[in-house]
Amino acid sequence: MTNFLQKYVPSPFSIAILLTLFTFIMALLLTRPEHTGIMEYTGKLATDWQKGLWDTSSGGLYFGFQMMLILILGHCLALTPFVARILNKLLIYCTDSATSAFTVALATMLVSYFNWGMGLVFGALLARKVGEKFKKNNRELNYGLIGAAAYSGMLIWHGGISGSAPTKAMEPDSITAMMTNAGYQVSNTLPSSLSFEETLLSPLNLTTASVMLLLIPFLLYLVGKKTQSESLPFLDLASETSSTTESTPSTQLDSNTVFGSIIGILFILTAFWVAYNFKGSTTLGFISVNFINFTLLGLSLLLHGSIRSFLQGINTSISDGAGILIQFPLYFGIMGIMSGSGLIQEISDFLTSTATPTTFPVLSFLGAGIVNFFVPSGGGQWYIQGPMLLQSAQELGVSIPKTVMALSYGDQWTNMLQPFWALPLLGITKLKAGEILPYTLLLFVVGGIVFISALLIF
Repeated sequence: MTNFLQKYVPSPFSIAILLTLFTFIMALLLTRPEHTGIMEYTGKLATDWQKGLWDTSSGGLYFGFQMMLILILGHCLALTPFVARILNKLLIYCTDSATSAFTVALATMLVSYFNWGMGLVFGALLARKVGEKFKKNNRELNYGLIGAAAYSGMLIWHGGISGSAPTKAMEPDSITAMMTNAGYQVSNTLPSSLSFEETLLSPLNLTTASVMLLLIPFLLYLVGKKTQSESLPFLDLASETSSTTESTPSTQLDSNTVFGSIIGILFILTAFWVAYNFKGSTTLGFISVNFINFTLLGLSLLLHGSIRSFLQGINTSISDGAGILIQFPLYFGIMGIMSGSGLIQEISDFLTSTATPTTFPVLSFLGAGIVNFFVPSGGGQWYIQGPMLLQSAQELGVSIPKTVMALSYGDQWTNMLQPFWALPLLGITKLKAGEILPYTLLLFVVGGIVFISALLIF
C-alpha cells in the first residue's frame, strides 16, 4: 500500500488545485438558481473564488499571515540550543522503530497541545534527528512510521491552548459579532463568548485529550513492533556550520547576547502586560493568535541569545513555509466558493436535517471533518461553519460549548488525511506524503472512534 500511495498520491499543491476544481463543479451543479444561466453563474462563482483568493479580512490573508508566523516562530524556537538539548535527550529513548514512534508521538502531542506550530516543527525535527541517528549507525528504521508519529500532534491541537475555535470563542462578544456578520438574528439566550473552563477545561475535552495522549503513542509503539523496518533512504546528516563576519558596530550589536536576551525579555513582558490589562470574560481570555505569536517572538529571541542567531533561525524556518504561503490563497478561494455559493450551507443542512440533540454533536463533528478537506484552516472553518452550527445547536437545545468542541475535533480529525499541514514535516524529514499516509490513516480511524465516543458519552 505504501508503494502505491507513493506512486499515485500527487503533491499537496496539485491536491489543492483539484479540490478547487471539484468545489467549483459541485457548486455549479448543486447551487445554481433555476433561472440563472450556466455562463452567468460560472462568472459569479469565479468572482467568489477571486474574492476568497485575496480575502483581506481577519479570516483571510491576515489570518494566513498569522498562521505562517506561528509556524515560522515555532520552528525558530525549536531551533534554539535549549530545545536542541531536549531533542538530544529524547533520542536516548529511541532504540528501535517501536520506542522511537512512542517517544516522538508522546513528545509531539504534549508540545502540540500548547502550540500547534511549535509542536508540528518540534515533532518534525525530532523525527529527523531519529532518522539521522539510525542512518549514522547504519541501522534499519520504519521512518514513515516515525514521520506519522511526528504528525500526530495535529490530531489533538484544536482541543489545546492554541485551538482556533475555542480561543476565538473566548474573546469578548466574538460569538455575537460572528453570528451578526453571517446574517443571523442573535438570540438573547446565545452567549456572547465562552469561558476557557467551558471549552478547553471542560470534562469532555480533558478526558478526550488524556485518552488520546495515552492511546496514540502506545498504538504506534505496537505498530512499530509489528511492521518491517528498512534501511533509510538517502538522508543528509546534519552538519555543524560556522561563519565568520567582520566585526563592526552593527554586527557586534547583532551578536551581543545581552542585547538579544533583553529584547526577548521585553517582548515577553509586553505580551503579558497586554494580557494582564485585557478586559476578557475569563482570566485566560488573552490567549489568542497574536498573543501566541508575540510570546513566541520573545521566547525565540531570548533562547537564541542574540539577534544574529535568531535571524539565522528565521532564515531556516521560512523555507519550510513556502508551500503554505502559495497554497493558503487557494484554500481561501475554495472558502470563497463554498460561502458565496451557499454550498457550505447545503452540506450543513444535509448533515443536520435529521439531527436530534443526541446525534447533532456527532453530525457536527463529521461535517467539520468533511469541510476540513476543503478548508484546512481551523480559524477559517470556525468563521464559515461556526455560525450555522451554533444556530442549529440553539434550535435543538444542544450545548454551545460542546458544539464548539465538536467542530474542533472534526477539524483536527481529518488532518490525518489532509496533506496541507504535513508540508513542513515533509520538508524537514524529506519524507513523501505516501510514506506516512498508511499510519496516519490508522490514527484517523482510532481518533474517530475516540472523538465520537466522547461526544456521545458527555
